[in-house]
Amino acid sequence: MSTYMANANEIEKKWYIIDAAGKPLGRVAAQVATILRGKHRPQYTPGVDCGEYVIVINAKDAVLTGNKLLQKKWYRHTGYIGHLKEVSYKDLMATRPEKAMELAIAGMIPHNTLGRQALKKLRIYAGSEHNHQAQNPVVWEQN
Repeated sequence: MSTYMANANEIEKKWYIIDAAGKPLGRVAAQVATILRGKHRPQYTPGVDCGEYVIVINAKDAVLTGNKLLQKKWYRHTGYIGHLKEVSYKDLMATRPEKAMELAIAGMIPHNTLGRQALKKLRIYAGSEHNHQAQNPVVWEQN
């Protein structure tokens, strides 16, 4: 008996919608990362892009538990000496909730070529409206 190895050309890719309203940000990010990698499929192969497309809606309504909203910070560096910028998640969720969700998901995906491919299949929207009706997305029901 031989081990099955998936081929990227023979995998049918679907579109899924995940509603983040009222759910913890990290739990939603973990579900999305699993779908983007393709780990929910029985044909999962680590070195092949088996993932599917994901649309996250209502990112502004995602919840940060505990004191994360006040204590957690996002750091970025501009490239100039001494220009380390920090933004609290309270401000980030108020102004750019899509960025907060993207950072959480990107941290759960491998930092290599496959991870960059997977992140191209991610669409995040702050509200409940999206413009991907033509792809016939299916609502993701599993928790």
